[in-house]
Amino acid sequence: MTTFDATTSRRDLATLGRPRSVAARRFRERVIVGSLAAAASFSILVTATILVVLARETWGFFQFPDVSLAEFFGGLEWNPLLGAEKHFGIWPLVSGTFLIAAIAASFALPIGLVTAVYLSEYASPKVRATLKPTLEVLAGIPTVVYGFFALTLITPILQKLAPGTFGSYNAMSAGLATGIMILPIVCSLSEDALRAVPRSLRDGALALGGTKFDVSVKVVVPAALSGIVAAFLLALSRAIGETMIVALAAGGIAQITASPAAEVQTMTAYMVQIFLGDAPATGVEYKSSYAVAATLFVITFALTMLGQYILRRFREEYD
Repeated sequence: MTTFDATTSRRDLATLGRPRSVAARRFRERVIVGSLAAAASFSILVTATILVVLARETWGFFQFPDVSLAEFFGGLEWNPLLGAEKHFGIWPLVSGTFLIAAIAASFALPIGLVTAVYLSEYASPKVRATLKPTLEVLAGIPTVVYGFFALTLITPILQKLAPGTFGSYNAMSAGLATGIMILPIVCSLSEDALRAVPRSLRDGALALGGTKFDVSVKVVVPAALSGIVAAFLLALSRAIGETMIVALAAGGIAQITASPAAEVQTMTAYMVQIFLGDAPATGVEYKSSYAVAATLFVITFALTMLGQYILRRFREEYD
């Protein structure tokens, strides 16, 4: 601690507490701003590079004589690897992808929302501090582990519950495992949206005679609906883009079906099959994986944009 006495000179007093150099401070601020701008620009550059690669390789795929836009978007058969006559209709892969995502959403969305309501409105702070991190641990489990979990536990249970219905590979097993994987996303984001609702709304509803359940269901959930829907769409995008679970548990037959017991192939599983197979890098089979990847990118991008629109359109702002 600095002390002052009669011998302290005026120059010494002038140097005490002198602010740091303005030029040095501005330089540091410019370095920080530049670093942040560089990080943002790098992410944009990576995204742009991915788009360029997808566009270039997809264009190369459609240059093959046995490929056409009409068949790709209108064909109902996907058979690029077997037989002399190849078919490149994307809809069997899209069907398998959305079937897995629908099963996962049917499992994860209601359970995740109910869990979020419990954590936000009913759980004590101690229970919430324990349960929420425990649920979020599921998000850190490698997806390949979920795939083996589906093969070794979920599929045998389904086979015992419905003998003769489910085979070794089926959409139900992969969908349930994917639902378990996206459950932390739904629960965590929905709970954050519910807790963002002002306390005054809860107190006002309780003062009017509403029960705890009425307040939760009729006041808090509708007030947080935009955030909940955005969480649902984000989880759905994650389910659509899942790779290892479906590659291990769903099978490899590309077909249009709504049966959860059927063996299906998703877009991501097909890409894994191509990149781990023996398809030549210059062949139509290899190039087809980029066209599938571009289709998947468009679907997930559309879901992301839909989520952003819902957030902007239905966001509730409170004073």
